[in-house]
Amino acid sequence: MKKKVLLFAFLLISAFQLHAQQEEPIIKVDSLSEVVVTSTRIDLPFKENSRTINIITAADIKNSSAGTMADLLQQVAGVDIRRRGTGGSQADLFIRGGGFDQTLLLIDGIKMDDAQTGHHTMNASLPLEVIERIEVIKGPAARVFGQNAFTGAINIVTKSNLKNSVSANLEAGSFGQLNGSVTVGSELENSTHIFHAGKMTSEGYRNNSDYDNSNFFLKSIFNKKDQPIEMIATFFERKFGAENFYTPSSWGFNEYEETQNSLMAFTTTFKSEKLKIKPRVYWKRNQDMFLLQRDDPNSFRNFHISDKIGAEANAAYTSELGITGFGIDMSKVYLRSNNLGQRNRFMTTLFLEHRFQFADNRLDITPGVAMTYFSDFKFNAFPGLDIGFDITNNLKGYGNIGFTYRIPTYTDLYYNGGGSVGNPDLEPEEAFAQELGIKYVSPKIGASISVFNRDAENLIDYIRQNIDEENFTATNIAEVNTKGLEIDASYNFKLNTFNQTLAIGYAFLDDNILDQNEELSRYSLNTLKHHFTTRLSTKLFKNVSQNIVYKYAERTTGQTYNVWDASIVLKLKQVELSMTANNIFDAEYIESGFTPMPPSNVLFGLRYSFK
Repeated sequence: MKKKVLLFAFLLISAFQLHAQQEEPIIKVDSLSEVVVTSTRIDLPFKENSRTINIITAADIKNSSAGTMADLLQQVAGVDIRRRGTGGSQADLFIRGGGFDQTLLLIDGIKMDDAQTGHHTMNASLPLEVIERIEVIKGPAARVFGQNAFTGAINIVTKSNLKNSVSANLEAGSFGQLNGSVTVGSELENSTHIFHAGKMTSEGYRNNSDYDNSNFFLKSIFNKKDQPIEMIATFFERKFGAENFYTPSSWGFNEYEETQNSLMAFTTTFKSEKLKIKPRVYWKRNQDMFLLQRDDPNSFRNFHISDKIGAEANAAYTSELGITGFGIDMSKVYLRSNNLGQRNRFMTTLFLEHRFQFADNRLDITPGVAMTYFSDFKFNAFPGLDIGFDITNNLKGYGNIGFTYRIPTYTDLYYNGGGSVGNPDLEPEEAFAQELGIKYVSPKIGASISVFNRDAENLIDYIRQNIDEENFTATNIAEVNTKGLEIDASYNFKLNTFNQTLAIGYAFLDDNILDQNEELSRYSLNTLKHHFTTRLSTKLFKNVSQNIVYKYAERTTGQTYNVWDASIVLKLKQVELSMTANNIFDAEYIESGFTPMPPSNVLFGLRYSFK
């Protein structure tokens, strides 16, 4: 019956055919090649970059059928988002088979790593309304960003200007979902401002899976006519039932969690003919409260507050020899916790890289190194090398090698409870990675294929010596080899004068983690062995657009699942009506731990833009 209701709703909205046909603007797909990847010190157009990078544009976001950034990133092959709930309550971020502590999230280049645990990485993800694009950098990126970019990094680039505008959004749907948000843009004589406030609530799709999430975002650019200063401030609060997030149902716990994540940063840029310097100061805060028994706060309660205060300066100098990128990043981390203790850490990282060009600028070679000092793990260096060759104007081959590194989190080192025990004697994780790829960019077709290999040692996992032992202890496990293949392609065309897009992605990954004794391991399992995604964005009538998204996953444990999502949008002047259906065919599956994902569900939306 539920499937019939979903199908009828789609047909009903599709019936709003507007006969006034109008020629649409020509698709400027090649604009992707003009996008400058800003997550590095040496700013390069996407087309010229010699790494595997996926760009998710604002148009892609609009056509994604996604409600949160976690839902959106699941559509990128090679990115594994393992959700334990809906509405962005909690999701772990993995790239190319790495762990949730091994991927770095950035907002406008600001590092959002958390010293307590990588479980909080996605707590900092922004509402989709304020995102201009997302840069997904795959492979070792420690040379560019520092130690947390073990298997990759994701940089969220926020919008800079919404002119003078106000839009309000209201959504309601299955499981008592009720969402509302307001986005305001203000363009003044010497300043620009963007403000967003949102609320997402749900009764939950299963016992103790309700949530109440709040999002606040402010971006301002002051002194535009002289020396612009950019300010960004965020505050995200999430309150959610965490049933079986960390323990199986047989244990009988009724878990609950509340998190707060905030950021305040100021950035400016000084430019001359040859030199660009971008200094920044920032403060990032995360708070986490976890109850093992929701109705009995005194039974077991974890409470952690982490603060990171930092200052950095990144620069690029252009000379006859090429472009030199260099920078320094200094930060201090403070942790206050009833379980992990009172901790602090000072970090300093120096960056240096240079881009050489030869053969009439068709060949580029970029060696570089990051050197980091940790007050508790001393000095480490991460050298790397990128090489690219322009075979034709649209076709580029590339390769890169690099060393990467991650120090243990405070949870790895000191946690005790819930069957997990930290280990203060842990060694840092290390890896050496290599990659070869080729990409093609044209006005209609974009495609890339890459193969990669990663040899890691001292990876941290929670293991036990035998199956009768109750606790899992953080341990440096033996060497692990990971290799894989990734393919991405998109085709943009016109049908009856309207723009259409077909995008596909496939990732294959093979590692020997299961050889580390799967019955005694807690976190190393469940890697995505095969991951296929496709999205068809169509427009058959002037004011109606449809999007269909398909995802197939096969994990190393043998679990497979197929998930279909779809959305339809009707635009009528200042009003936009939408309907999004997730898991249309009611697939039963688990992405992480012991938490089953929601059955088929639907969300109806109304957006009004004030003029």
